[in-house]
Amino acid sequence: MSTLQFLVHADRSAITPAALPPHLAALVWQGEAMGHHQAHVVASGHAALDAVLPDGGWPCQSLTEILQAQAGLGEWRLLAPALARLVAQGGSVLLVGAPQLPYLPALAREGVRADRVIRIDAEGAAERLWATEQALKAHCVTAVLSWLPQARAEQIRRLQACAGRHPGLFFAFRPARVAQESSAAPLRLHLTLGPCPHPLEVHVIKRRGPLLAEPIVLPHWPLGVADLWHSPASPAPPQTPPPFPAIVPRHASRPPTPRTVPHAELDGLAAHLEA
Repeated sequence: MSTLQFLVHADRSAITPAALPPHLAALVWQGEAMGHHQAHVVASGHAALDAVLPDGGWPCQSLTEILQAQAGLGEWRLLAPALARLVAQGGSVLLVGAPQLPYLPALAREGVRADRVIRIDAEGAAERLWATEQALKAHCVTAVLSWLPQARAEQIRRLQACAGRHPGLFFAFRPARVAQESSAAPLRLHLTLGPCPHPLEVHVIKRRGPLLAEPIVLPHWPLGVADLWHSPASPAPPQTPPPFPAIVPRHASRPPTPRTVPHAELDGLAAHLEA
């Protein structure tokens, strides 16, 4: 009996993964169970996040969407550990349409060397999509990071198909307002900044697994600043206030007593002026 005949004649109420042929049972995913990726994963570097990601890391050959209210709010803090691991293995990172140039010395301290980072300045939506698709097809970079604020659902679907043939990581950054829209990305995260001292909250809004109600909270220190923040502060040197100016008594500033001029002297001066 063929696979199609098996599915047609089987009682639908009795169809379970155990009742399917082995090659089909391996492809069945039940919503309450954690799914698995066909390709390998790269550990995110955050233990709390890896614990909720399918297979424990960022999926390769797949599109991962990162939604933000504003670009620049924590994406490097989130991705730097995984990118550093890829760079240490000889990989490279491609940035497409990054809103601003990242601070390369800080990335270098995290292990992402500047000579392994390539940036493509693409301002238009069509240019960004084209550059992203070509990078995924070329297989010449290990990780592709693309900022796509204007991408539509059908364009995301096309990029997901291209990502399936790319052996590395692919992250697409999109605005938070598209969180309620459908997306072909198997993994979607929403980044927000929590209360002081500004932890990074990662809301998993879509994954191959059960729904996750609570966000994952990660520390959000700027790259290279965590050690300075947690190191004990040296006491400040004592400050000696400047001396106050000497107070001059009021009587010391009295005007001099006027000199009394005799009348004869005044009469002589008047006669000289009249002459």
